[in-house]
Amino acid sequence: MGDLARFNLIGTSHAFLAAMAAVEKFAASDLAVLVYGETGTGKELVTRAIHYLSARRDGPFISVNCGALPETLVECELFGHARGAFTDAREARPGLVAQANGGTLFLDEIEAMNARAQVSLLRFLEDKEYRPIGASAVQCADVRIIGTSNADLKAMVRSGQFRSDLLFRLNVLALHLPPLRERDGDVGVLAETFLERLNRRSAEPPKVFHPDTLDFMHGYGWPGNVRELENLVAREFILASDSMVKITNVDWPRAVARAAQGDAMTFGNFKAAKARAVADFERSYIQALLAKSRGNLSLASRMSGKDRSDLGKLLRKHGIERRDFN
Repeated sequence: MGDLARFNLIGTSHAFLAAMAAVEKFAASDLAVLVYGETGTGKELVTRAIHYLSARRDGPFISVNCGALPETLVECELFGHARGAFTDAREARPGLVAQANGGTLFLDEIEAMNARAQVSLLRFLEDKEYRPIGASAVQCADVRIIGTSNADLKAMVRSGQFRSDLLFRLNVLALHLPPLRERDGDVGVLAETFLERLNRRSAEPPKVFHPDTLDFMHGYGWPGNVRELENLVAREFILASDSMVKITNVDWPRAVARAAQGDAMTFGNFKAAKARAVADFERSYIQALLAKSRGNLSLASRMSGKDRSDLGKLLRKHGIERRDFN
């Protein structure tokens, strides 16, 4: 499992190691893969590991979030278009399938594909042929498809929201990633790993967890899984006023805490609630980071492990003034 650590896939539990054994087997194959799991379990990390451990490692790895594509543009994004295919098509443009030729096409949130795009993808999976929008000639591409989903696709098939024949094609190799609450002992292993990384990046003396912290971590349900754990450790590391990182409750972002307490129904639309939760975390994390670095963006960049330009974008996004922390 040593090779998998470089993809940030870390753990020692039986459930985790069983999943990683499947990852290594899937990498040796060239069949389509479908990775299931709750938000934050590491589906994209697993997808990248399968690609870079496979014979396609030197080929392109093209990623697309199906949920972020407008329904009317999914086919165009996937298969491209010919010149003159529509009003603004002044020149031909290759799609993601063509860009991924010889490599892997990663379809995140595949359940978000509309019915027409599902048909087009099914046809491509059957014979690796496709026709760009407005083109007369059929083209071929040697592409491995890996999809991920946190939805119950079988239930979506029963309700008519997802094609059963497409699911059969994608589900050749299926992998379920266990949630963090089912990975015995991995919370401590991951938390210590994240803290060690933060210490290496920081110019301050090393910090350690307060003795009560791991007790809390093992008793908490982690609805956001590994991503939630990593973000929480990073936030509390920044906020710690001394050498002790103390985590004995979860109050960030407020939306996550309310969801963990069973108040998710008050949030309405899932994507809108998720966006608010992410925005809450970004805002509080950046403010704490700037307070710690006293507004020094270069120092904040080193402390957080993010590029200075990325931090600048977050400041503008949330209307945060760096000079307020000088």
